[in-house]
Amino acid sequence: MTTLSPPRPPAHPPPRYRRPLGLARESWLQYAVLLLLAVLVLAPVVPSLYQSFLDRPLYEAGGVLGAGNYVRLFTEAGFGRVVLNTALFAGLTTVLSLLIAVPMAVVVVRTRLPGGRVFAAAMQWPFFISSLILGFGWITMYGPAGFVSVEVRRLLGFLPWNLYSIPGMALTEAVALAPIVYTFCAGALRQSDASLEAAAQVCGAGPLRILRSVILPLLRPPVVYSSILVVSMSVETLSVPLLFGQPVRIDVFSTFLYRNGLQSINPDYGVLGAASAIILVVTVSLVALQAKLLKNAQRFVSVRGKATRPRPLDLGRLKWISMAAIAFYVVMGALVPIGGLVFRSFTQVFTPLQSPFRTLTGDNYERIFTYPVYVQSIVNSLLVAAIGAVLVSALSLLAVMVARRSTFRFARAVEYLALAPQAMPGIIVGIGLFWALAFAPFGLGTLIQGTLWALIIGFGLRALPSGFGSISPSIMQIGRELDNAARVSGADWVRTFTRILAALLRPAFAGALILTFVTLLKEYSPAVFLGSADSNIIGTTMLELWVQGNTGSVAALASLQIAITATFVGLAGLLLKGRTDA
Repeated sequence: MTTLSPPRPPAHPPPRYRRPLGLARESWLQYAVLLLLAVLVLAPVVPSLYQSFLDRPLYEAGGVLGAGNYVRLFTEAGFGRVVLNTALFAGLTTVLSLLIAVPMAVVVVRTRLPGGRVFAAAMQWPFFISSLILGFGWITMYGPAGFVSVEVRRLLGFLPWNLYSIPGMALTEAVALAPIVYTFCAGALRQSDASLEAAAQVCGAGPLRILRSVILPLLRPPVVYSSILVVSMSVETLSVPLLFGQPVRIDVFSTFLYRNGLQSINPDYGVLGAASAIILVVTVSLVALQAKLLKNAQRFVSVRGKATRPRPLDLGRLKWISMAAIAFYVVMGALVPIGGLVFRSFTQVFTPLQSPFRTLTGDNYERIFTYPVYVQSIVNSLLVAAIGAVLVSALSLLAVMVARRSTFRFARAVEYLALAPQAMPGIIVGIGLFWALAFAPFGLGTLIQGTLWALIIGFGLRALPSGFGSISPSIMQIGRELDNAARVSGADWVRTFTRILAALLRPAFAGALILTFVTLLKEYSPAVFLGSADSNIIGTTMLELWVQGNTGSVAALASLQIAITATFVGLAGLLLKGRTDA
């Protein structure tokens, strides 16, 4: 008779004490990231929504909740005209952006175009130049008294365009936003399988037929996705409507808030809150629609396991027409306005009626560097961009790790919170944080309001989706085998991140630093409500100088911001390239 002996315990039992400690440590960190993101995202939203239903300002006691603010908004404040103007502006901007970018992406990526790489690189400039600076450049060259406009009027006897109109505003904004549409469409074309085009060629289809019947249908998902993004950005933008629309009393959502909030002697905070809530609902709905459409984009997939390399199509003589059209967009849309703005910064008077070389001067730059307040605005912009880039990139990295590389039960909520600020217009972030800081506990609002830290919070919140989106693809390319191996070895989630994944994510973190630095340096709209005389930045200083009619100093400050951005991006590119080659 055989007796069964009990199983022997393993010679080296697993260290059971590590797992509870690890879980406790990682849980604390994950909940801290969730709480921080929730506070940052809800801080500007909750006060705005609450104020929209109060019959008096938030700081006054005894407020009664009701819908009176919304009634007054649509009956007394002329908000109906604002809604119509905004819809026309956003719709026309989107149409023009698509007309510019979609053909350009197809021609550059899918055809034999001389200088295609140069044109593809030229499409990246608006990511590094703010719409505010582009607006100044367009007024300098194409405004009623602009350098080009005066010459055209002298030759033709009239000016065939009107910059101070909704079509003029839409065209300027479309030039700034077209590269976004181009990026989405060009990326989709580079990743798609060219076997369908090869099959069409075998059947005898010509280049134009292939473009119309094969390539353009594949662009439907990026076109729809980028269109909603352009509409959302057009609804929230302040710079172009403020520069072009306000002089002729064309109000859109953003300028309505600016005029009734900052410029009003006695602001109606109830109407301001109601308008902010409506704009917030519109932008959130657009972002939600964007996410839903992107989720259902799988039926347009054309990239499979065995993809063929695309063979560029030959357009014949049309390639020269395409090349001329792209060159016209790049030169007239970007180089001429920016070049004119830089040239204006070195002249006393900039007009074709007199040779600009006779009025060359350095007084505009001397004025900038003579007055301490202007120098301080440059220093403040650099401090906000540098400190904010480090903080936003670090928070983005932690948010990506929690959302995409953990078993945290609220991981999806972390991702939603990190991406939520893309649905929050900058001016609403400024208004909401202004109210939130007024009611912050322990006197924190008094210490932060009007300082650079208020700007860092507001600007950083706006840049958070960019940082998250920059790092997220890199973590998805790293196999989970590394995580599993580290866990088997006894490492918890925090140690796995600090010892293994952090080193692999350094290039992505560096890329996020560059992207967020440029984004923060360009940003200015939240500072309209969060800033003070001691925390002015380049953007708000340029607006003040523009209102004073000091266009020379505006051009000098804009040129300095362009130079700072170009220098930083160039040096960062060289450093990253050297590290990659090593």
